[in-house]
Amino acid sequence: PEPGLPFLPGCAIKDPTKTSFHRYQTMDFKNGYAFFRLPREGVGGETLFANQLSQDELDDLCTKGATLTYGQVKRPAPSRFTPAFVAYDKKVLKFDAYFMEEVAISAEENYRIRQVGIYYYLEDDSMCIIEPKVKNSGLLQGKLMRRHRVPKNVHGDYYHWKDLNVGIDLTIYGRTYRLVNCDSFTKVFLESQGIVVNPPEELVSDPYTEQHRTPVQKRIVPTGPDPFRQFLAYDTKVLRFYAIWDDTNCAFGDHHPCIIHYFLADDTVEVREVHKRNDGRDPFPVLMRRQRLPKIFVDKNKNFPSCVLEITDHEVQEWFSPKDFAIGKTVTLLGRTFFIYDCDKFTQDFYREKYGITDFQPVDVNKKPLEKVPQVIPPYNGFGIPEDSLQNCLSLFPKPPRKDIIKMLENNLKVLRYQVALESPVPEDKNRRFILSYFLADDTISIYEPPVRNSGITGGKYLRRTKVTKPGSTPENPIYYEPSDFTIGSTIEVFGHRFIITDADEYVLNYLERNAESFPAATVQSIRDHFLPRKVVVETTSSGFPKKDLDDLIVEVQKELKLQEPFNTRQFHEAFHHCDTEGSGFLDKTRFLTLCDRFNVPTSTILLKKV
Repeated sequence: PEPGLPFLPGCAIKDPTKTSFHRYQTMDFKNGYAFFRLPREGVGGETLFANQLSQDELDDLCTKGATLTYGQVKRPAPSRFTPAFVAYDKKVLKFDAYFMEEVAISAEENYRIRQVGIYYYLEDDSMCIIEPKVKNSGLLQGKLMRRHRVPKNVHGDYYHWKDLNVGIDLTIYGRTYRLVNCDSFTKVFLESQGIVVNPPEELVSDPYTEQHRTPVQKRIVPTGPDPFRQFLAYDTKVLRFYAIWDDTNCAFGDHHPCIIHYFLADDTVEVREVHKRNDGRDPFPVLMRRQRLPKIFVDKNKNFPSCVLEITDHEVQEWFSPKDFAIGKTVTLLGRTFFIYDCDKFTQDFYREKYGITDFQPVDVNKKPLEKVPQVIPPYNGFGIPEDSLQNCLSLFPKPPRKDIIKMLENNLKVLRYQVALESPVPEDKNRRFILSYFLADDTISIYEPPVRNSGITGGKYLRRTKVTKPGSTPENPIYYEPSDFTIGSTIEVFGHRFIITDADEYVLNYLERNAESFPAATVQSIRDHFLPRKVVVETTSSGFPKKDLDDLIVEVQKELKLQEPFNTRQFHEAFHHCDTEGSGFLDKTRFLTLCDRFNVPTSTILLKKV
């Protein structure tokens, strides 16, 4: 555009002679390095002239903001304001000061000097005064004034850090403080604010304290024993002995571990009992209070009462001293006997220096482990089974004995039944028959007596289901009857009653044969021999002979026997059993006919041959 015209549409004049509008290249390479050079020509090849402005004009352009078409550039926002409580957080001015306090009740001093520290907090212009605590001073020291803004006058003004300086008097609540020094931070801060800090002054000390700090001339000790020498020499020095108090002579007595303290300052003795957790004793702290203990009394008049309020020195000939205590020694203190078995290191050093004792071997007082007393099981009282009654001896809360669940499931509803006869000297009991049932699930036995009409004996349950022990077994190791003990003809003793096995159920034979490997061969063979005659009868009955013809033949023989003279059936049966040596219950035809001829059986020979 022409000079003086704004750069707006319609005011620009296009030069028709310009045909190139590219920009001059300012990036180039030289000797393999890239570098930047100033442009010599403008867009379209226009010649660029050198800068004609002075240095002042250039500086003015640097500081002056660019002028836009629509006004000046907006100025940046001012810097962020930082409040005083943030800028001066944790910044405190500290001054060392003192004040004078009058003392009106002491003849040794009229006033005292108390040194304090004055703290000024810049964050909120608050102040506090703290006096360092001195041990055994007898004064209420520490924080003398809490932190707050301190009023300066009655007009409502408050003290400011500009009012503080070294070497001035500061009056706060009627008390005048003399500021004598400050720390390095306070000095730097005041000087940075244009305040000239006065030179520090010497901190005044309290004359009464300085007087007592000066060494006092020792007074000349007169000849003779000093009553306080022992206290000053042995204060806080205590001999410690470890002892055992034997109280077993009393009812419920025991060995009590104790600690004996001997105070060298005044020759007093204290006894403390060592308590352990859950020892069952009252946890009182002291067994014997601290006191002088008499060792030997002066012989008293017999009429003088033995119970007095206190024991004086005139009544005691000798008191207990350190030489009366030693390791392995037994001492009696106020009627109690203590055995000393050890002491601490300070006590050993004391006796080594004072008495020249070097043997401090402790005595072993540990109790030997008690021999375990075997538990005596009382005899079985007959109530319940022995295992159940034994639980009352093993536990306060008895539990039922454990059962073999696997055995109960495998042998459920499996029962072995036997016919037994009672062995008794009473004639009425010879013909009594019982059914003994053995339950394989839990090895229990029950006995039942079948009722017999007109026998005079009430049948029913004779023994409820329970375990039965063998004769000679003990409650500690009971031995119960097993299926292997039941054989034909064997005797079973049940709570003092003897039974003889005379017969068994066929299920017994089948069970023993199926489990023959679990039972003795004699038991299985006994049952087999007992059932052998029955098997022969079954085989004979099933051999093809009609059962009806056999029954008719027997009826015919019985009719002929009734028609003849009385026949001795008992001798006839005994002869048959005598010939049956094997006990099979069968005889051959020849022996049968021979016995019939011997006893003159009143029947025809043809009929006997048919039988």
